[in-house]
Amino acid sequence: MIIPARFNGPPGSGNGGWCAGVFAAASGLGGTVEVTLRQPPPLETPLTLDGGGVHDPDGRLIAQVCGVDEVPEVVPPVDVDTARAASATYPGLVDHPFPGCFVCGPGRADGLRIFPGRLPDGRTAAPFTAPAEVDAATVWAALDCPGGWAVIDAGRPYVLGRMTAVLEGLPTPDDECVVTGVADGVWGRKAVVRTSLYAPDGRLLGRALAAWIALSEA
Repeated sequence: MIIPARFNGPPGSGNGGWCAGVFAAASGLGGTVEVTLRQPPPLETPLTLDGGGVHDPDGRLIAQVCGVDEVPEVVPPVDVDTARAASATYPGLVDHPFPGCFVCGPGRADGLRIFPGRLPDGRTAAPFTAPAEVDAATVWAALDCPGGWAVIDAGRPYVLGRMTAVLEGLPTPDDECVVTGVADGVWGRKAVVRTSLYAPDGRLLGRALAAWIALSEA
């Protein structure tokens, strides 16, 4: 496995959700899959998966992959107009810790450009136009950042630590989907969030539970 440079999150490392999706697909596991990131996934570097561990050429453990029984609880959907209105208030348009992020970076014209804004009840929502090429990693990526933006505050960036996801299907290229997110709680530097991705007809395409880690104390 090689994570191409364009699929970055923070500068110099892969987007957590996209990389987790690549690792989950490579594992061949079905059902609900959990990916724990032990190191920032390196870009343009050969990675190997052996016995549930993803390693770099020096043998460093980058991630661990396993199947789990518990299915993440869904985050209720909203209609696309509500998602568009929320997206217009996306705080990352003004203050983004990683503006070049492939998934949610406003500086990436070639990215997924998922801009989750807050709803009145505290959830996040955003429209998501599926790209020309769609695979499992695309859905994992779409389920990633909208959860993080349920807890990210100005001056306090978070990064993905663990993501557990189950996919129900893939969007069709150019579909305008909706993704929703919610924070279940914050404990010190750790936040637990959930996300769900819905097709234009309201079908659930995927759901995820994730732990995010703040890079600094509150």
